[in-house]
Amino acid sequence: MFSAILFMLGLGALCGVMLSVASKVFYVYEDPRIAEIEAMTAGANCGGCGYAGCAAAAVAVVAGEAPPSICIIAGPEAAVNIAGVMGVDPGTAETVLSYNTCMGGHRAETKFHYMGINSCQGLAILYGGQRDCPVGCLGLGDCVKACAFDALIIGPDGYPVVDEIKCVGCGACLKVCPKDIMEIKTMSQRLLHLNQYDDRIAPCQQTCPAEIDIVKYIYQIKQGDYEGAVNTIRERNPLLLSCGRVCPHPCEDKCRRGIEEESISINQLKRFVADYEMNSGKRLPISCAPSTGKKVAVIGGGPAGLSNAFFLRRLGHDVTIFDAMPKLGGMIRYGIPEYRLPKEVLAWEIQGILDLGVEHKPNVVLGRDFDIGSLVASGFDAVFLGIGPWKD
Repeated sequence: MFSAILFMLGLGALCGVMLSVASKVFYVYEDPRIAEIEAMTAGANCGGCGYAGCAAAAVAVVAGEAPPSICIIAGPEAAVNIAGVMGVDPGTAETVLSYNTCMGGHRAETKFHYMGINSCQGLAILYGGQRDCPVGCLGLGDCVKACAFDALIIGPDGYPVVDEIKCVGCGACLKVCPKDIMEIKTMSQRLLHLNQYDDRIAPCQQTCPAEIDIVKYIYQIKQGDYEGAVNTIRERNPLLLSCGRVCPHPCEDKCRRGIEEESISINQLKRFVADYEMNSGKRLPISCAPSTGKKVAVIGGGPAGLSNAFFLRRLGHDVTIFDAMPKLGGMIRYGIPEYRLPKEVLAWEIQGILDLGVEHKPNVVLGRDFDIGSLVASGFDAVFLGIGPWKD
């Protein structure tokens, strides 16, 4: 009896030792951030992010293989929280959206009459499509069928229109489009994209120094979508009221309409919709990326400094403008006469930029009241110099 008890005790001790050794040998460490990030996602396991489920997506984020904005359903707040867990810049947690880069290929000449299946991919197999335009939208709606969030419709002119409120940037439309018409970009990527000569843009837009999507906003004006036209212009140029009055409009020299008759009065149309917003009694909302925690000093409050502050703020940075004059505007305030650019109009436009959260310090001169070293010592991460050509 006693020997049996000793045997059982010995066996138990042996099993304990073996389990202890096995726990060390076969131990699998799981980063605690994985569970924390998984809890911040939508928990839908929809697969829209490209991974098998939310747990797999969380593993990819921790491994550095996916951005904090991986979850297409949870939204920007979840992306910022995930960025906080990972200790990365929250400004990189912008959500992506789909954009249609083509206004339709229906104006191109028809090569043949298509009678096949109602599919863009099926039509594209036949010599690239039924029209001569190699990059034009085919309009049969493969992208619409692929969208699981009802964020795409085929508009009245036969090309897809994106509902940015419903769009989650999953990329399904991009994957099925045989002509690469759809693209997926964050706001930062769109703002910083400039002067790519292989883009599908009209000569007027390519000539515009800001590369404003002129074709799009003229079409929006034609459709009565004045707010949409304002947003299209402001995406590339925050001083649309001022430019509507003083711009030399080189775009009109390249207008294709001028081949047949007179060029379209592009600048007057810009002024029209800019005045529409100002006279409507309300300001259209301007979206900004999540705060990056970075501080930028902008020296000079003229057109360059104001534009720089506008785009930096939209990208999520904290901006302070230091200007030697009592009021912002630089040469467009102190050099352009009142009859050409009324000060009241300019003040309304500048206030819209300041309302984004841009700080203004007037009557301070670089080299007298502060210098680059003092700005760096004050915690600014970058400095933009836009002091202007005050002397000839």
